[in-house]
Amino acid sequence: MLEKALTDDPGNADLQVALAAFQLRGIQLAWYGPADRDAAESNATAVLERALRAAPDDIAALETYCRLLTATNRFVESLLACARTLAHDPWNGLVLYQLGLSQLQLGRFDDALASFMKADSFDTPQVSRWTWLLGAGWTYLLMGNTEEALPWLQRSMAISAGSGRAYLLLAAAYQQLGRTDEARAAVQTTLTLRPGSNAGNVRLPQKNASPAFVAASDRIAQAYIAAGLPER
Repeated sequence: MLEKALTDDPGNADLQVALAAFQLRGIQLAWYGPADRDAAESNATAVLERALRAAPDDIAALETYCRLLTATNRFVESLLACARTLAHDPWNGLVLYQLGLSQLQLGRFDDALASFMKADSFDTPQVSRWTWLLGAGWTYLLMGNTEEALPWLQRSMAISAGSGRAYLLLAAAYQQLGRTDEARAAVQTTLTLRPGSNAGNVRLPQKNASPAFVAASDRIAQAYIAAGLPER
């Protein structure tokens, strides 16, 4: 429907952003096979870049472009796009979260933590806060600061308990703190929420990720496995 509407009105920036956001959702939720994913990524990028050429200060287009670049592992480009968005909307916690995710996967852990903390400092409605709380807990885990990670993960889970990845991070924290029964329970919840999960398919794509991020993620994965997550 969006593609047809855009064919009828090709200069409509709102339709361009809506189509790109829908395709981004499909990329994030793995709706597409490998070939279709590449096509969706290319199309969403082209549509957003066209929208931004026509309206370079459009916040919806800027925010969606920032999210798309992060989701597709174009981290250096994402840093620029997210910063450009924040120049227009400095209190946008979701953009700060995307910025933090890119910094995290580039191995810039201190910068990522600062971005998540900045998002948390704003008076954002409680329902929206779980993402950067999760990001802060994840960052502390990657840095090896497990005791500091746990309260951030617990705060995130108190708002939104439906994420398998969040339970895995919680399991890793419990396992590293010697709370093995709680770690195993968290892994079992992950397997209920995401049947078929294993240490291979829960990893983020490593394209463009820094060696520091990959090595720290490997350490966390060993904690998942020790708590009962299948390796394959």
